[in-house]
Amino acid sequence: MSIFGLPEWIKPHLFTGKKFADLPAVELADIKKRISNFKHEQPDISVVIPAWNEADNIFRTLSALSANQTDYKVEIVVINNNSKDNTQQVLDEIGVRSYLQPEQGTPHARQMGLEMARGKYHLCADSDTFYPPKWIDTMVAPMVKDTNIVGVYGRYSFIPPEGQSRFGLIFYEMITGILVQIRKRKREYMNTLGFNMGFVTEVGRTTGGFKVTGVRMFDNAAGSEYFVEEAEDGRMAVNLKKKGDLKLILSKNARAFTSPRRLMYDGGIWAAFKNRFKSHGSGLGEYVTGKSKK
Repeated sequence: MSIFGLPEWIKPHLFTGKKFADLPAVELADIKKRISNFKHEQPDISVVIPAWNEADNIFRTLSALSANQTDYKVEIVVINNNSKDNTQQVLDEIGVRSYLQPEQGTPHARQMGLEMARGKYHLCADSDTFYPPKWIDTMVAPMVKDTNIVGVYGRYSFIPPEGQSRFGLIFYEMITGILVQIRKRKREYMNTLGFNMGFVTEVGRTTGGFKVTGVRMFDNAAGSEYFVEEAEDGRMAVNLKKKGDLKLILSKNARAFTSPRRLMYDGGIWAAFKNRFKSHGSGLGEYVTGKSKK
């Protein structure tokens, strides 16, 4: 795969130009059939997805996840975070297990998912993101092999808007990749992202979960009146490290492909880059030494 293109595995799940209502019966039946294999009552792994107004996105994510090749018993669970569109109807039609969380905000949705999950291992996904065919097995492998590893996280690439190039997105990904390596030693919790991380379920529950002091909305746009600095994924990482180690998985099998819409909320790719450079540039010393200026 060229860095300028998308991998072949993702293409059957894009459903380009289609909303959920546009799916032909044969395509909907295929997703429903595959989802039925990810509804184990006593799962080894729980894949949990928060969703807010995602009626025309989440079926793509569910299609990609249900195409995963795994020998584990897996449940896919969606937490409907008080959606006002047809998200719940989509979930019901597809037949995925779901719960309603009326309290708005991703920390509340992820915390409910943690409480409802039945698997030994917990994988976090998002409703606008695509996951490669070996993602589930690749993410849990380090935790299965080494009990000192209680959490894992992978990297990501962006899917460009239709008709646009990945050029600017690749540059952004490269810069953030460098930051990930710099932060890994002293500020690793900043590397974990809620759409591509996992952990031992019981450790996540007993060390504090996703609970934070400020509630982050789904877009969390920089500069908005509702922007929250503390995120539930970073808080979970801090909590996990009380009991063990985190593992960065660089395999292509752990690389998620996600929507660039959060960058768009920041004003576009270059605006998002400037915002992050401004917020992280002054902290580079802390990432290396671990010592705060405060």
